[in-house]
Amino acid sequence: MAKKPNLYALLGVLRSATQEEVRRAYLRAAKRLHPDTNTAPGETELFLGIQQAYQVLSDSSRRSAYDAQLGPDEELPPTFINQRILFSRKEISRMKQAQLVYVLLDLFPNEKQKRENSAAPLNICLVLDCSTSMKGEKFDTAKSTAIHLVQRLKNQDLFSMVSFSDRAEVVLPATRQVNIQRSESKIRNLQTSGGTEILRGLQAGFEEVRRYASPRSINHILLMTDGRTYGDEQACYELAQRAAEEGIGISGFGIGSGWNDIFLDHLANVTGGTTMFVTQPKDIERLLNEKFTNLSRAYAENITLDYRPQENVEINYIFRLQPETGPLASGSPIRLGPILHDEPLSVLIEFRIKPLPERQDALNLLDGRLEISSAIVEHPIPPNPLILALSVKDNPTPEPPPASIIQAISRLTYYRIQEKARTEVTAGEYDQARDHLQNLATRLLAQGERGLAATIMLEAEHIEKEKSFSQGGEKQIKYGTRALSLPKEKRP
Repeated sequence: MAKKPNLYALLGVLRSATQEEVRRAYLRAAKRLHPDTNTAPGETELFLGIQQAYQVLSDSSRRSAYDAQLGPDEELPPTFINQRILFSRKEISRMKQAQLVYVLLDLFPNEKQKRENSAAPLNICLVLDCSTSMKGEKFDTAKSTAIHLVQRLKNQDLFSMVSFSDRAEVVLPATRQVNIQRSESKIRNLQTSGGTEILRGLQAGFEEVRRYASPRSINHILLMTDGRTYGDEQACYELAQRAAEEGIGISGFGIGSGWNDIFLDHLANVTGGTTMFVTQPKDIERLLNEKFTNLSRAYAENITLDYRPQENVEINYIFRLQPETGPLASGSPIRLGPILHDEPLSVLIEFRIKPLPERQDALNLLDGRLEISSAIVEHPIPPNPLILALSVKDNPTPEPPPASIIQAISRLTYYRIQEKARTEVTAGEYDQARDHLQNLATRLLAQGERGLAATIMLEAEHIEKEKSFSQGGEKQIKYGTRALSLPKEKRP
């Protein structure tokens, strides 16, 4: 006789979960698995099981009876991710000034789970800008790369493609076992025309992915554009929020110098995705294939940090170091991004600690939990508690920070200097911005980064003369210094 499934495991909560946590887990699972929106094979049965689990665990008397039936030694579901936490210091001074503490958080797969679960199928939509400005080599390269992606698909994968300008068209509807010859013909026949209205393309792409979106597949939109959208930015952000809630990621590819990097970064950030800067048409194939490969290697497609603010503590800055680099929004919940089968998710957090009361002996930096979305397992995954705490002392023992944190902070410094220079230009502080860029260029020269250093020196001169960044130079510095936060072997 088959063993009945553990109701806590079905719902993806720990046995210590509060009633509110049980309710939230059910709402989250029901939204993704409800038969009205999800018709994938086997998901209706899973939804019914989750309903049953909620009916029992949300009723205190039924839950108590169920717990008694389980017994205290009931086997817990295996840990899905492992975590390694490093502090820049484990003890802090009791002082009247604000102070900074850094935490390096590494999340990586559980080896047993990784061996027992195979890669999940993909459900991807390529949303391609076909406006007039895309005409030429970049458009031809984008089309040939799209054909290459179609050729890489496995039988289990879903692929769709949307073209957009001032209107959107579904070029390839979402389907498995794509007819390669017919798809190639449709892609090659695409022509450029009109302006850039990203919302139209996003809406069509969202509907294609959403049509077959399942917790058992990697659901993602790849948006490629060389231009700016006007007047529909807020609607795009709202659509990205809907996508995030339904387990659909968005990643952006900005080609050339005319696109809005702040907009595209925020759009991707909402879903835990990332933005890539395509400096030249020849880079389109490399970057799009790299993203496709990363999606195929996903162990967990999105990790979300849900936390409660702590007294006298604030997250000053948070940056994802790998697998895909970029700053993250610090308000709860934080979408940290993916864990790959062969690469951890690494995040550096800068905490600012306000002056502490005289008799305080301990400090919680963070009290939260990691919510895990993974398509390689059938049931929801219980959250991982994440509590970061320090001792508070009058005279803490001096101790050097771990080498990993020193290296991470050092690599990130270059990116933060350019952020400061951008802020100064916006505020009209041109001399300060120039000085910061010149200092950055000098430091990069010392590290052997001659090409990027030369670009930064030219940009410092441009700011001095024109009182602004150039469009191309600003993006080269931003994404060039961002790439420096990666380990050397991973840099482009």
